[in-house]
Amino acid sequence: MRLASLVAVAVLLAASPAAAQAPEGPARTFGPRDLFGLQMASDPQVRPDGGAIAYVRVSNDIMTDTARRSIWLVDPVTGTQSPLETGDSPFMAPRWSPDGSRLAYVSSSPTGAQIYVRWMATGRSARVATLEQAPNDIAWSPDGRTLAFTMLVPEEGRPLAPALPRPEGAKWADPVKVIDRVTFRADGEGFLKPGYRQVFVISAEGGQPRQLTFGPFDVSGPIHFNRAGDAVLFASNRAANWERDPQESEIFQASLAGGQAVVQLTSRVGPDAAPTPSPDGSLIAYVGYDDARKRGYENQRLYVMDSLGRKSRVLTGALDRSVSAPQWSADGRSLYVAFDDQGTTKVARVGLDGKVEVLFSGLGGGGFDRPYTGGEFSVGRNGLIAFTDASPERPSELAVWRGGKAQAVTALNADLMSGKSLAKVEALAVTSSHDGKPIGAWIATPPGFDPTRKYPLILEIHGGPFAAYGPSFATDVQLYAAAGYVVVYANPRGSTSYGEGFANEIDRNYPSHDYDDLMSVVDAAVAKGFVDDRRLYVTGGSGGGALTAWIVGKTDRVRAAATQKPVINWTSQVLTTDGYAFMAAYWFGKMPWEDPQGYWARSPLSLVGNVKTPTLVVVGDRDDRTPPSEADQYYAALQLRGVPTALLRVPGASHGGIAARPSQSGGKAQAILAWFERHR
Repeated sequence: MRLASLVAVAVLLAASPAAAQAPEGPARTFGPRDLFGLQMASDPQVRPDGGAIAYVRVSNDIMTDTARRSIWLVDPVTGTQSPLETGDSPFMAPRWSPDGSRLAYVSSSPTGAQIYVRWMATGRSARVATLEQAPNDIAWSPDGRTLAFTMLVPEEGRPLAPALPRPEGAKWADPVKVIDRVTFRADGEGFLKPGYRQVFVISAEGGQPRQLTFGPFDVSGPIHFNRAGDAVLFASNRAANWERDPQESEIFQASLAGGQAVVQLTSRVGPDAAPTPSPDGSLIAYVGYDDARKRGYENQRLYVMDSLGRKSRVLTGALDRSVSAPQWSADGRSLYVAFDDQGTTKVARVGLDGKVEVLFSGLGGGGFDRPYTGGEFSVGRNGLIAFTDASPERPSELAVWRGGKAQAVTALNADLMSGKSLAKVEALAVTSSHDGKPIGAWIATPPGFDPTRKYPLILEIHGGPFAAYGPSFATDVQLYAAAGYVVVYANPRGSTSYGEGFANEIDRNYPSHDYDDLMSVVDAAVAKGFVDDRRLYVTGGSGGGALTAWIVGKTDRVRAAATQKPVINWTSQVLTTDGYAFMAAYWFGKMPWEDPQGYWARSPLSLVGNVKTPTLVVVGDRDDRTPPSEADQYYAALQLRGVPTALLRVPGASHGGIAARPSQSGGKAQAILAWFERHR
């Protein structure tokens, strides 16, 4: 059977008797159309005095099939909400002025994304400049008079030869383009505009942007003013060979006075980023790690140094977890950070003596389709923390933590979820058959679950591979469960949030015993007594797609599979992905021509001769991370072997955006379910 597109699958579904029946009442289970009704809280920003919270509300628009972003204001005590900026244009990145009287944000216009400032007392907003490129990483100066941001400075590509003279009025094709940058495309963006991202400043009341940094180097955010307000702190790699060293960056400081050289504050092998000055300006916090070993994974740690870049010391060296998003307490005696721990995201306070105190857990958000860890938080001067709150029953909501207690302040999905019977998600105890290690896992049971029945099971595998799933809402899990499947997902070795040692068990060895971990997860689910071990299915995306293809090459145990945006042949993957400089150096340590057998031994394509399992192959046709050529190879190999297969391409979808449009997210899930149903 061949399914050329989502349309073909839709025809199959529509032809079934169940799909043809008119509904007699509201649906009690979660369905594909419900994706359009989902909303999510993101990017919370506490007003400095803690009296209000601005956040970005993400909602799906059924008429445009896209996510719409608007900015809302919340009273943290009463939960009362009011819209600040809404409409057809996206509004994002709200940032309070130091005195809380104004809010800067970004919105698109016919001329592109622009920076606006809203005066809260009057409710009036103004665009502060007309920018030629999209701004990022907005930061306020301590006195509230200046805004800093990063922006691409375009640069004309260098032609190899002069263009041919064109006769007047002639209609010629576009001229040839020359690419000579190491990083020339990125997933979700395609081929990158030539140029470099630099730091700019502009008056918060409007004016002409002024460029602070120059040269053939990119600046990376977030950025901050120093406490005196006369310089901007940022991260960059300004070495001569910087493009070929993807894991290297240092902290720099650029003066607003101009005419002065950029000052480098850190110097070591490894990435340093997110410089954040203390309230009194005496210290700068930042995150990074030593990269001497060039391993696949390292914990990102919290550091502090003095304002001149001296006396650097690590604060979280004893914490075997990766920390992010450092924010200072008002008194400058501690910092707040987030970190993932066994599939759950937590916020902790870290003292300058290195003492780590976990305040609360349960952050989540960032996507709808799969249950990845994540989330965002913001701290006010009064100690109020606003954060995005995770739950298996709904997308992330806005919550606050104060006085030792956490409390939700929004209920964006209450109307949609009221009356819905959702899958119940619980932790699943798993011990790996390989070496007895505990493996974090969760099991979702269908609505109306009856433990005396036997259910088909879907194993859903996360990508990364250095990432983690957790007990968060996921539309794929809910749609699979609503169709009558038990769903299991897990964090096999290689996953983050279990320590450096656990993550690096797949260093230079992926896939490997993560396969044993995943099969142990299936065994643990079957042992519960309500799973039919003759109806086992597997799917996963990216790294999970590679492991799906690896599984069907190692065992005939599963009835059918769906490998999504997979890696199939590591040689072609490393040489066609947008992250080729990183992947070859850090995941293999050798180039494909230096170790062809090593690359081949880890490629699912090497096992295709064993495959008997009907396998659907899914990819976005604008995927630059695991390019469509990977999926095409596997589809062709399965066809040559006569294994039942189909190739499903999602039009216009990138790697990270394969589920960005609700219709395609729901259609993809329905296609996978149709494939599994066809191969019962």
